[in-house]
Formats: sequence, structure tokens, C-alpha cells
Amino acid sequence: MTPPLPTPSVELVNSTAMPDEHPMSGSLFMVVAPSGAGKSTLVNALLAQEQTIKLSISYTTRPPRPGEQDGREYHFTTVEDFRARHKQGEFLEWAEVHTNYYGTSRLAIAEQMQSGTDVLLEIDWQGAQQVKKQFPHAVGIFILPPSIAALEERLKKRGQDEPQVITRRILAAGGEIAHAPEFEYVIINQEFASALSELTAIVKATRCRFSQQAVRNASLFAQLGIHANLS
Repeated sequence: MTPPLPTPSVELVNSTAMPDEHPMSGSLFMVVAPSGAGKSTLVNALLAQEQTIKLSISYTTRPPRPGEQDGREYHFTTVEDFRARHKQGEFLEWAEVHTNYYGTSRLAIAEQMQSGTDVLLEIDWQGAQQVKKQFPHAVGIFILPPSIAALEERLKKRGQDEPQVITRRILAAGGEIAHAPEFEYVIINQEFASALSELTAIVKATRCRFSQQAVRNASLFAQLGIHANLS
């Protein structure tokens, strides 16, 4: 079992908080799902067709899976290094999932969004709750499987986990799915093409929000006499 993490000091958290002195022209998306629901496949397909959205690379203490590279899927690190980063308040969110730690860099997210880049977080429901507290405008998307039986079948076909690990993931799925009502959007991943179309539509609709358009097109809004209060 991984050791518990200490709570970072208020001073450290505040010093590394999401900067808010300048409006952010990028949007923040959180995609959450139980293991085996097809979240990563959907996210990768979205990133391949939407060049203006970038996946946040999280830190994790879990071992790399076959084919994964450090700095591409995750920043793979040790428990000791993760604890040190957490103590310094570096993480926008963090969670313990299946005995491993995962965390998202505050500074990396803020810099990307202020530069106009849309950022996607592939995280769990615990992390999503933390992000929402600090960044209320983040868009939450929960991916559901068509059934628990389908979820189990996908985990087996994936061939990445031992039978006991699959059993643990199935048992955890019910508790994870119970948090779906906390999200703005829910996608049922029964037919991949349909699920990808729905995910893409959410991203495009979010980009058309008044608040985002006002920041991205500030000069045009000024010329047209449109005044936006973005405080």
C-alpha cells in the first residue's frame, strides 16, 4: 500500500494556484471514466483530429505499460519524488488510484490555457472534484460503458492486467460510476464513432461560449462595441 500524502501548506498552495490576473483564452476539459470504458481511445482519437487541444501529461507512480514512454503518456516518477512535488503544492489535482498516485501540474496547465491552448485532463473523479474547486469553468465529461459486462470484456481483451486486477477494477467501477451525476456531460461509449462525435461536439460548443470568444477575439469585440465582463 502506498503511504498517505501530507497536506501542503496554505502558503505553498496559494503561491502555485491557477493565475487569474489575466483571462484565459483556452478551455479546460476533464474526461473521466472507469477503467475499460474506452476513455483513452476516445481521447487519442479526439487529439488526432483536433489540433488546438492538448493532453495534459500527468505525473504517476505506476510502472509504465508496454509501449508507453516517459513524457508522452505520463511523467513516470517515484513515490518519493511525487510526495516532494505534492508537498511543494505543485499539483492542481492528485489522487490515489489502484494503489498508485496521479497528479497534474498547476503551472503547465495555466501556461497552456493563457496562451490560448485548450487543455484536456484525463483524470479520475477525485481529481475532477479538486479541479472544479479551483477552476469552476472546467468542463467535466464522464464516459460510461454500455454495461458492466461490456466493461469486463473490454478489460480482458485489453490484455494488460492480471485476472485479480481486472476483478478489482470491476469492483471499483460501481463506485466511480456513482459520480457521473457530478459532470456536465455524459457519453455512453457503445458505438465508438458516435461517442467520438459527441465528444467532439462538446469541445466545439465550449469554444463558442461567450467568455471564450470574448478573450480570443478581444479586438473584434471592441470594434463591434461588445463589452464583456470577464471578472
